[in-house]
Amino acid sequence: MKFRNLLGMGIVLAALALDGFSQAVFAGEATALSLIKQADEYVGKGVAGNVIGIRSEKSVAGLQPNIWYVVYYDKDTMFKTAEVKFGAGKELEVRHPMRQPFAYINDKNLLDQKTITVDSDKAIKIATAEKLLEGLTIRATQLWLERTDGVDTWRVKLWAQKLRHPNDDADIGQVYISADDGKVIKTDLHIEHVD
Repeated sequence: MKFRNLLGMGIVLAALALDGFSQAVFAGEATALSLIKQADEYVGKGVAGNVIGIRSEKSVAGLQPNIWYVVYYDKDTMFKTAEVKFGAGKELEVRHPMRQPFAYINDKNLLDQKTITVDSDKAIKIATAEKLLEGLTIRATQLWLERTDGVDTWRVKLWAQKLRHPNDDADIGQVYISADDGKVIKTDLHIEHVD
């Protein structure tokens, strides 16, 4: 009887520990828009608030990426950008990256932060809810938020589990979503890649 009680207590303690660990992991997965305020602290006064884009690296072990870059328009630098890199919600690096000559950056590229209502977590939910993706196991995402044709737009790239080789992932394309109202602007999905 004592063994059974000890076993039961051990299971309860393990469950509590696992719950605490999972809360700690998810607490570190900040959404893209929540990082802007933090990133403002790492750039100069004349640069803070001048966000021209946010992008992530491909997510690992889930759909929410945990490596993000907040990109600013900085008129005082050669390539007109400053970039703050975050990992699990913590600032990792501030730099002034080089851009290609054809990637002209100016203050017309600024995101309209007052009208953006769709954060990265919601953009992922909208993208993965596309009817064409029903029945697929979506394993990873990568996101970009940029101003395109005067509209703040999320571009969500998706990877899904392959059918014949379930340990492998396939790039199945992208979904473009308005960051203002959450409407899907266009899709470029190729579900045949999972075969």
